Amino acid sequence: MEERLRHTHPLRRILARPELGALGGAVAVWAFFAIIAGDQGFLSLRGTATYLEVAAELGILAAAVALLMIGGEFDLSVGSIIGASGMLLTVLAVQFGWNIWLAFVAVMAFAVLAGLFNGIMVVKTGLPSFIVTLATLFVFRGATIAITRLVTGRTQLGGLQEVPGYSAARWLFAGEIPFGSAELPVSIIWWIVLTALATWILLRTPFGNWIFGAGGDARSASSVGVPVPRVKVLLFVGTALAAALVGVIQSVGFNGADVLRGELREFFAIIVVVIGGTLLTGGYGSAIGAAIGALIFGMVRQGIVFAGVDADWFQVFLGAMLLIAVLVNHWVRRRALKG
Repeated sequence: MEERLRHTHPLRRILARPELGALGGAVAVWAFFAIIAGDQGFLSLRGTATYLEVAAELGILAAAVALLMIGGEFDLSVGSIIGASGMLLTVLAVQFGWNIWLAFVAVMAFAVLAGLFNGIMVVKTGLPSFIVTLATLFVFRGATIAITRLVTGRTQLGGLQEVPGYSAARWLFAGEIPFGSAELPVSIIWWIVLTALATWILLRTPFGNWIFGAGGDARSASSVGVPVPRVKVLLFVGTALAAALVGVIQSVGFNGADVLRGELREFFAIIVVVIGGTLLTGGYGSAIGAAIGALIFGMVRQGIVFAGVDADWFQVFLGAMLLIAVLVNHWVRRRALKG
């Protein structure tokens, strides 16, 4: 798909960019809440900071999930990895007295192993990644709950602020950046950096071409030398690492962990990636679009609060946006390939 677009008219290439529809949607969502909730704080610096904070954590996850979905696979285990990673960090640091940086290394090692397991299971068995990672979602979450109860007797654990190395970790993962009269969380920097890295990988590296090839037509890609199994395994490792990073950010920010933290994040990540223009069938999409999708998510989630709308309506908004995004993406793709 990407290769074909390079040889079309420049205007057609612009119109066919995956993130174009999401950008228009973001402008429309911002304008909507600016009109109905501007006086309630949506347009203030503090209001902007709140929806950017919501978008940032999901955006970190979405950058990696976008690459995996472009590569033709899904990872439903990322939500449970968020909860497991945060709890692992807290248990090791609080219960066993580890330095928080050593615990962080252990969390990242766990994420690599989890990603390797998911990826190898998918490529070796040929089973749909949806099924494999749905299974590991329950395995990781169930193990997190059971082991945490066994070790601590609880499902929530605090006290992270008292462990060695916490101050530096707080600055790196949960610090705040001055933003006029408000403050922005440092997670926004992580979001921007990881989105830029994912975009560079997709558009400027051979590995990016392999991702598009693996998701567009894996058999044809393999026939021209693309190591499709290795690409897919590495993409699963990437989603697991992104989820672990989000788990660490949340635990450091809240000074503790909860075994259920990360619930539904796997579905929210897929939704914002699709809203951002990535096809569910793979082979087409962008990390920038995923970032815009996360921004839309944040604006809607906080916008309905500023507007005084019952938060129960949030899922209605989200479902409607997903359906509209799928229809728009399908239409744009068909128009781009005509002629």
